[in-house]
Amino acid sequence: MFADIFKIDWMEVLDVIIRSLLSLVTLFLVAKMLGKRQVSQLTLFDYVVGISIGNFAAEMTINLESQEINGVVAVLIFGIVAYIIDILAIKSIKLRKYFMGTPTIVIQHGQIIKKNLRKVKFDLNDLLEECREKGYFDMSEIEYAIMEPNGKISILPKPEYKPVTIKDLNLKNEKQGLCANLVIDGKIMKNCLRNINKTEEWLRQQLKVKGYKVEDVFLATFDINENLKIYKNSDEIKVNNILE
Repeated sequence: MFADIFKIDWMEVLDVIIRSLLSLVTLFLVAKMLGKRQVSQLTLFDYVVGISIGNFAAEMTINLESQEINGVVAVLIFGIVAYIIDILAIKSIKLRKYFMGTPTIVIQHGQIIKKNLRKVKFDLNDLLEECREKGYFDMSEIEYAIMEPNGKISILPKPEYKPVTIKDLNLKNEKQGLCANLVIDGKIMKNCLRNINKTEEWLRQQLKVKGYKVEDVFLATFDINENLKIYKNSDEIKVNNILE
C-alpha cells in the first residue's frame, strides 16, 4: 500500500499540465477581453462571473474525465456574456443600474442612515472600519459617506476638515504631467528619450554631473518641469530594519 503512493501515472500528470496551461491561456484571454475593471473594481455581477469562470477553469484542469474543450467553451461563454452585458450597460442606464448597482448614501449631513446600512448589508462596525481605513477616526468629521457599487466607501468630509489645497494657500501651481522613465535597472529607455526630444549623450552627461554611471542607476525619471530624479541601485543601500 505504501508503495502505491510512489506509482505515478506520468501520462495523467502530462494531461494535467496541458490542461493547466490551456486553462491559464483561456482565462488570460477572457480577462483581457473583459478589461481592467474586472480585476480592480468588482461589482456584484463581476464577482459572480469571476467566481464562475474560475470554477470552470479549475474543473477543466483537474477533471480528467471531461474533454478539455468543455471547460474552454464554458469559460468563453461566460466571458462573452459578461462582455456583451458590459457593452449594453454602457449604452443603457437601466441595465447599468440593474447589473452594476447604484451608489447608496450611508452618512448624510453627518447622520448615519441606518436603513441604508441594512440595505447594503453593512453593520456599524463595518462602517467604522471603512472610515478608519480612509483616515477618519472621528465620525463627526464626515459630511457624506457613500457606498459605491463595487462595495467601496467614498467620503466627503465637512468643510472645516477638508485638506488644505494649493489654491487655499494662494501658492503658484507647478505644471503636472507624467514622468518619463529614462533609465530602468541600468538600461536606457531609448523610446522615452526620443519622446522628450533628448539624446543618450545628454542623459549620460546629466548623470555624470550628479556622479552616476548608467549602470549604477536603478531608476531615473524626468518630469514635465524638467527635473531629473535618480534612484540608485537598491543593492548599494544599507537598510536599518526596525520592523519585525
